Amino acid sequence: MADKNIVPRHVAIIMDGNGRWAKLKGLPRSAGHREGALRVREITRFAAEQGVRFLTLFAFSTENWNRPKNEVNMLMRFLTQFLKGQSKELKKNNIRFLTIGEKHPLPDFVLQEIERVKEQTCDNTGLVLVLALNYGSRQEIIEACRKISASVSEGKLFLKQIDEKVFSKALFTDGIPDPDLLIRTSGEMRISNFLLWQLSYAELYFPKKYWPDFRQEDFKKAISVYAKRERRFGKVDVY
Repeated sequence: MADKNIVPRHVAIIMDGNGRWAKLKGLPRSAGHREGALRVREITRFAAEQGVRFLTLFAFSTENWNRPKNEVNMLMRFLTQFLKGQSKELKKNNIRFLTIGEKHPLPDFVLQEIERVKEQTCDNTGLVLVLALNYGSRQEIIEACRKISASVSEGKLFLKQIDEKVFSKALFTDGIPDPDLLIRTSGEMRISNFLLWQLSYAELYFPKKYWPDFRQEDFKKAISVYAKRERRFGKVDVY
C-alpha cells in the first residue's frame, strides 16, 4: 500500500479510448468496452488496496445518448452484466457502490440493478465506488440552481445564505468530497463536462494509454505523480 499521507482521498477517472483501442487491434467496439470493464474491476480493487477512499468513474455521459442506438444498447447490457458480476465482490471487499447523474432515460432493468447493488453494499465502510451514469456537469449545475431557487421561493433559504457549501449540497455529489486527482486516459486533455464544479482544485493527469491498457502500474504511477505535486489551493509560498 502507498503512503497514506500522499494517496489522494478521491480519484476521478474519465475512462477514454475503448473504441480507439478496439479499432487499433482490428476488433469491434464492443471488444474495447468489454476489455474496459475488466479494467474497472482491476483498478477498483487496486485503488482500495492503495488506500483511496473514493473512486468516481465517468461511465456514461448525457452526450453518449447521441451514439448509435446499437452501441448504447450494448453499453447498457455491459453495465448490467458488470453490476451483476461485481455485486458479490464489492460486498466481499467492503466496497460501497453509488451513482451520480439523472435516472431518466436509463432503462428500468439498469435502474433496478443499480438499486439492488446500492442496497447490498450500503453498509460497507471501505472504498466508495461512484459511477457517473447519464451524467453531465452543466445539467447538474442547472438542476442545483433550480433546487436552490425553489428553496428561496418557498422561504426555506435566504439569498444571503447561498454560499459554496449550500451550492455543493445541491449537486449530485452531496456527501462526496471533491476529487483530489483526475485521470483521463488516451492522451486527450479535456474534462468533457465532467465534475466542473468539483474539479476546481484537483490535480490533472493525462496518460496516453487507452483505458483498456491502463493497468495497476499505471494507476500507481498516477498516484506517484500526484504525490510530487504541491497543492496550494490559491495560496502562495512563504519564504
